[in-house]
Amino acid sequence: MGMLLVSMTREYTFQRLRGCRWASLLSPWLLCLLVSGASVASGLPDTVDRVRPSIVAVGTYQPSGSPRQQFRGTGFVVGNGHMVVTNHHVLPEKLDEQKNEQLAVFSGRGRKAKFHAARILARDPVHDLALLYISVPLPTLDLAETTRVREGTEIAFTGFPIGMALGLYPVTHRGIVSAISPMAPPQLGSRVLTAKMIRAMRDPYDVMQLDATAYPGNSGSPVFDQQTGRVVGVINSVLVKGNKEAALQKPSGITYAIPVRFVHELIKQAGQ
Repeated sequence: MGMLLVSMTREYTFQRLRGCRWASLLSPWLLCLLVSGASVASGLPDTVDRVRPSIVAVGTYQPSGSPRQQFRGTGFVVGNGHMVVTNHHVLPEKLDEQKNEQLAVFSGRGRKAKFHAARILARDPVHDLALLYISVPLPTLDLAETTRVREGTEIAFTGFPIGMALGLYPVTHRGIVSAISPMAPPQLGSRVLTAKMIRAMRDPYDVMQLDATAYPGNSGSPVFDQQTGRVVGVINSVLVKGNKEAALQKPSGITYAIPVRFVHELIKQAGQ
């Protein structure tokens, strides 16, 4: 069906071009370039339509609370539909069992968010990732292969930058992978280094730097290829920025993402 739509788009564009008086002056290769550009331009909206149903909110639910739900971050569904990926720092340190507080995933759109009780399948605090389980399956996203993403790759990410204050309305930002660099900070003086930074320097790993701005509610959002929709990384600002930019007096607005290979490893760790 997707190929048919692309073919129809190209044919329509070609017919429009043939009707123009100046079209006969264009070389065949330039006509093909214009037609190809029209089909690529329509790719992201289609990709967002496919991705959006798999985006969920992660937080807590308390039956007697006011409000009952507390938003903590974004997540996305993978695998068999029962697994949700998010950032480890999104998880609450402790649940209030006396008030029946539960770890929760919220799906749907608008003000009719559906509550799903969740439990933790696996944690990876080193790469700030967590894998949750929900009993009712939801639409899933495909994970890209573990090969390194190239700088310049066009990406997008979808999440809830302002939380659930107005309901579940996923927001998409787009950009490129502007750089791939080690998470560990540069060599700094001992008075600047923290214990967390020292651990990161001992075992550094590459993270993606994006030229699109993410906000606190985007933590855990999937970073995906604009054309295929396959997840190439997970938005993270807390862990990465705390290491790479700890020495800056005015931290930047740069957005970082954890590569998808660590998500693959987390799923294996969970035995899924």
